[in-house]
Amino acid sequence: MRDIIKTAAELLTVLRNKKPLVHNITNYVTVNDCANIILAVGASPIMADDLGEAADITAISSALVLNIGTLNRRTLESMLASGKKANLLGIPVIFDPVGAGASALRNEATKTILTEIKVGVLRGNMSEISHIAGLGSNTKGVDASEEDIAAGDALAIAVSVSKKLRCVTAITGATDIITDGNRIAAVSNGHKMLSGVTGTGCMTTALIGAYCGAGEDAYTAAVAGIASMGLAGELAYEAAGGKGTGSFHVAIIDAISRLDEKILLERARIHEK
Repeated sequence: MRDIIKTAAELLTVLRNKKPLVHNITNYVTVNDCANIILAVGASPIMADDLGEAADITAISSALVLNIGTLNRRTLESMLASGKKANLLGIPVIFDPVGAGASALRNEATKTILTEIKVGVLRGNMSEISHIAGLGSNTKGVDASEEDIAAGDALAIAVSVSKKLRCVTAITGATDIITDGNRIAAVSNGHKMLSGVTGTGCMTTALIGAYCGAGEDAYTAAVAGIASMGLAGELAYEAAGGKGTGSFHVAIIDAISRLDEKILLERARIHEK
């Protein structure tokens, strides 16, 4: 088996050379951050959520990212149309079920997307993925609850969901777990200040979309995207953490823009089980 850190680092170089177009139907609170993080890693973002063009934009893209952070029925229709187009054309779909478990509408939307669209990567926090696993959750809005984090077995839940949905599942937290049901990786990069900036989860999903658009292995793409965000948190703290969360926020984008194979090889903390 090739070393996952080396494989992820090489994928970053492929991404920067390929510059894949990544279509995002995403959270309007964080849409600007998602666009900038995709640009910073070397890909090209496009945000098109009107039903009249969403599927057409997906058709010319290398990956599709769906994020229900600011869910409404209008964009849900666009997500379904785009997801079905992506499936038809073999374009990877990355789904972020923000707040799943928090409301009937979010639960309905999550179930519909996972039923009608073949998702390649599912990324969420412990509460969101626990809900999808059918275990119930104590979700705190769009954040994972302390109860779910303390009580849940992230590895077992991620493997179960991956096998059920036949996709890569990533549960992000203090230690991130990524699995395709067979391969399992734990990523321990990151910094606690990341939780103080809105949108870091959305940005992580967007990064996974960029890596998926550059390569063919969704598991490697998910590991690379999550490790990249964790490293960005560490580097941003070193550069600007003492200045406060505003400077830290900007430094995350700076760190991703300067990320390269050498940094990943030297600093990524990824363990395959």
